[in-house]
Amino acid sequence: MAENRIEENRDGTIIRLQGGFYDVMTTQGEVRSRARGNFRKLGISPVVGDEVVLHIESETGYILEVKERQNFLVRPPVANIDQALLVVSAAEPDFSAHLLDRFLVLIEAKEIQPIIILTKMDLLQGTAEAEVRTAIAGYRQIGYQVIETSSETLEGVEEVRPLLKEKTSVLAGQSGVGKSSLLNALDATLDLETSHISKSLGRGRHTTRHVTLIPLAEGLIADTPGFSNLDFPHEMEIEELRWCFPEFVARQDTCKYRGCLHLNEPGCAVKKSVEGEEIMSSRYTNYGMFVEEIKNRARRY
Repeated sequence: MAENRIEENRDGTIIRLQGGFYDVMTTQGEVRSRARGNFRKLGISPVVGDEVVLHIESETGYILEVKERQNFLVRPPVANIDQALLVVSAAEPDFSAHLLDRFLVLIEAKEIQPIIILTKMDLLQGTAEAEVRTAIAGYRQIGYQVIETSSETLEGVEEVRPLLKEKTSVLAGQSGVGKSSLLNALDATLDLETSHISKSLGRGRHTTRHVTLIPLAEGLIADTPGFSNLDFPHEMEIEELRWCFPEFVARQDTCKYRGCLHLNEPGCAVKKSVEGEEIMSSRYTNYGMFVEEIKNRARRY
């Protein structure tokens, strides 16, 4: 008797890329799939988070279509993100406002909702604690949600859980800041590999090697490889950069000149707010550094 072949089309979400295959989550379970042969000719490169249409023959899937993306991050390569949990450590490695602001700019440019997660709060003490808590207050004043956590004491961990419900989130941060430890604290059954900080290098080694969407707290979260550096996209211009600082946007209508870049223009409301300590000086300093970086890149290219 001939074997019955089951053929159907089914919608799904790519949750993992592995050995040339795409693991696609559908309402009827995961399906290991391949992409259509003409995708490469068409310049289509499916990534984790893509919503796709599968053609299924027996238990094998073939991706027929990649649906239009809501958004897309190049590093890490992941699509259709609702929110970004930006994980920065309070210590080991030391808190870096520069790195956090760089992450925030990249996320704001994609119009993705950022949430700041401070890890290793239990390691803070003395002057370092005062400095970090002052920074936390500053980011909260801007309007960013900041959650203070410790995977050791479990402080703040349960505040993260409801944020994940019915959302696709990306967990991003420098290597060694405790992303995998945070996920393990949220769900011990994940048992994700973690590592300690190198005392000589001041950073951790990468324990997450591939982007994977993990079902967690009634949502999906992308655990991503850590980063030691993040470059701004080539298409980003200074005019766009200023829109990635919400506290600048809130004041730009009161600048003397329309289209003020908040650099050397007279009557700049942003610079006045920095002088009056209404805007964090570290944020304005980082903005100036990012402007120079974009200018230097333009000269090179």
